[in-house]
Amino acid sequence: MAGHSQFKNIMHRKGAQDARRARQFGRLIREITVAARQGLPETGANPQLRAAVAAAREANMPKDTVERAIRKASGSGQGADFSEVRYEGYGPAGIAVIVEALTDNRNRTASDVRAAFARNGGALGETNSVAFLFQRQGVVRYPPGAAGPEAMLEAAIEAGAENVESAAEGHEITTSVADFFAVRDALEARLGPPERAGLEWRPQSFVALDADQASAVMKLFDALEEIDDVQNVSTNCEIPESVLVRIDA
Repeated sequence: MAGHSQFKNIMHRKGAQDARRARQFGRLIREITVAARQGLPETGANPQLRAAVAAAREANMPKDTVERAIRKASGSGQGADFSEVRYEGYGPAGIAVIVEALTDNRNRTASDVRAAFARNGGALGETNSVAFLFQRQGVVRYPPGAAGPEAMLEAAIEAGAENVESAAEGHEITTSVADFFAVRDALEARLGPPERAGLEWRPQSFVALDADQASAVMKLFDALEEIDDVQNVSTNCEIPESVLVRIDA
């Protein structure tokens, strides 16, 4: 019985991983679709599409899937018409949460997001109810092998970036929203395509959570992640590594 239970547990985890991977691919396809429709359907002439395709490759999305998404998006009026929407609210322990989505049905998405908050100790607020707690920034990430710390700092300064942080995991360059595209293009011309580039909501301060609070917050994040329309979730919570270990255990 123990072996059978272990097998079922393994299959459950695999099923969860497959579902998570499918949702990730769905989100990336939406990014590619929106980017291809807002500009030319060619990565060489469309920086936004180039960034979306790079993210898809990083996630190991098959090349055929990427190309099919671009072809479908560039077709005359074919496929769903996605729009960008943002939701703001508070989660367990009073943390601030910003949810960004791409949807072809605003009513459906709003209902799904509201339900996720309500069922997991949170409350959906009005637009700009928590945005003031964050700073909107452009973020460009490169793998550690792209350049050394000094070379990356030099490239970022010349590109007009605001800050650079280099660690074993890689390099993170931040810039203002106004300068993001120029900085990204300058870095790409010098260092090649980034690992990831986009606009992010960065908290100006953090709310530290204990184990119980962190567990409740993770349930909210899991519920939001299961919504197909949700692209990104930003929060101002800080979960200590020791608490993460306890939750995973």
